This record gives sequence, structure tokens and C-alpha cells, in this order.
Amino acid sequence: MPCRGIRGATTVETDTEAAILAATRELLARLMEANGFRVEDVASAFFTATRDLTAAFPATAARQLGWEHVALLDSHEMEVPGALSMCIRVLLHVNTEKRQDQVIHVYLRGAQHLRATAPAIS
Repeated sequence: MPCRGIRGATTVETDTEAAILAATRELLARLMEANGFRVEDVASAFFTATRDLTAAFPATAARQLGWEHVALLDSHEMEVPGALSMCIRVLLHVNTEKRQDQVIHVYLRGAQHLRATAPAIS
């Protein structure tokens, strides 16, 4: 079975543990719903957060959703002038029979403009 990369991003309004974890759980749930995969299909997940988010690790939200056996990693996003702030991004590696052109990348809240070809999901 092929392994496909599935991307997603969201933003939060405040740097609080509750806001970061809630937004990340929402993003992961929407990615699962849009692409029809189960936790068992996820090989790994790489989360990044902009440097203005320090209150929680986004990967903690995946653990809260039961992603106990998935390899997870958190990192900071590069600091690029003018880049979107208060942003959480994820790259999932998912075992799926979907073709690359069938994968749905999910961008929520203030992150919707990050990928012009992705359908806006609000």
C-alpha cells in the first residue's frame, strides 16, 4: 500500500495550551474525515508551530485522540518575514490506496490562504 503525505494547517488566536490542543485536535479530525483514514493507517506525523506558540506541543493533541502508536514529532516553523503567525502545521504520512491527486489537504481558520489549490474548509 502506498504511503501518501497529507498536509494541514490551522491558526489559533491565543498562545494557550487549550487553544493549541483544541485547534490541533480539530485539524486532525478534519483530515481524517476528509481522507477517510484510521489512526492505524498513520505511519507518522510531523507538526510545526510558529515561534509565537509555546504553551503546548501540538503532538499532545494527537495523543489525546488515541494516536498512541504513531510516531510523532514537533518542531518550530522557520521564521520568514511576513509569514503567517500563530500557525500550526502538520504533515501526515498515511498508508492509503488513494492516488496523490485524491488526497485532500485541509487548511482551517487563518491558514486557509496558505494553499490556493486546496479546497477551503471552514
